[in-house]
Amino acid sequence: MKEYQVIFINKKQKNEIGILDSSFWEKANCLTDFSSPWNRDPVLKIEFRALWDQENFYFNFRVFDRNVYTDQKDNSVDSICNSDRVELFFRSNDQLDPYYCLEIDPSTRLLDFIARPNKVFDYDWKWPENHIKLESSADEVSFTVAGLISIASLEKFDLIHNNTIETGVYRAKFSKDENGNYEPTWISWVNPNTAEPNFHIASSFGKFVLMK
Repeated sequence: MKEYQVIFINKKQKNEIGILDSSFWEKANCLTDFSSPWNRDPVLKIEFRALWDQENFYFNFRVFDRNVYTDQKDNSVDSICNSDRVELFFRSNDQLDPYYCLEIDPSTRLLDFIARPNKVFDYDWKWPENHIKLESSADEVSFTVAGLISIASLEKFDLIHNNTIETGVYRAKFSKDENGNYEPTWISWVNPNTAEPNFHIASSFGKFVLMK
């Protein structure tokens, strides 16, 4: 199983640097090995970083793409699902019973839900209020989505075992086809080795190791 080492930072040393500030992430390992196993086209560069301290798990996606599509008709599940976004899934066991999904578009619209095997989704479930915070920004070449998740909430959902969080890291990229319709390209850190795109499967997860 793929592993990513999440560096520990001392909260007292962070001062008041924001999670969108590049200096916040200086100590973080940069994960870039994303692919779309079901698509022959090259994947645009994605940089993922994570850190943690006594209180929070921090994450940062920088996606090198300025041709971004978001469905802005409303804030419904369908609208977010039809938009470019980044995704983190956390599982409490390898049976995926349950696992927790965070799907975030470039404007930080959040689709958070609890799921069970065979794509049984409960969209009425929400990550606890005040235990997740999201921010985003954009420049000439990329967009960034950053966030923090409380350690307390990860522990509440039994997601930290032996300083490890089993995690899926994904992106959905929407592009216009010849008929003018927007169709997704599915991008993953871990190749789940499935014939068709599927993130909702145990083989798409890797390990985040919380370093001391």
